[in-house]
Amino acid sequence: MPPDSSSVSNPSAGALSSSAYDSSAYGWTGGEDTVALLSVDEVQKYLNRSRASVYRYANTDPDTLNPPYDQTKLNPEVRRDKDDPLEFRPQEVRRFAEEVLGLHPTIQVQTPEETVTHDLMRQMLQELRAIRQLLEERGVGGGE
Repeated sequence: MPPDSSSVSNPSAGALSSSAYDSSAYGWTGGEDTVALLSVDEVQKYLNRSRASVYRYANTDPDTLNPPYDQTKLNPEVRRDKDDPLEFRPQEVRRFAEEVLGLHPTIQVQTPEETVTHDLMRQMLQELRAIRQLLEERGVGGGE
């Protein structure tokens, strides 16, 4: 995790998929392949700006899928298709907020709260595992 004062937890999704952007320009350190990416809505919340403002800040171009890094803009993660949603690394949002907007936000990426659905799905998974174990013990459906 980069040495900065932002608090980023649970890096679980989104690998950097192209070398189109220079990672040193973002202040990333080597060996960090995955990080939780932020949606436009999450960036809007952290910057306390309107959704339209976030789109204005974003380094996008209708003619270029992944424009070159621009230090004065909010640079999204590399996209494979023009219809892919814009996603941002927390470090980039922090850099933009500090260097361009003069803000000092603390960005935290948190896991969603446990819901009844999560609990029910976990119970169903346990039951399926128990059924599988019984079938394997009896030699049923083992592909023999």
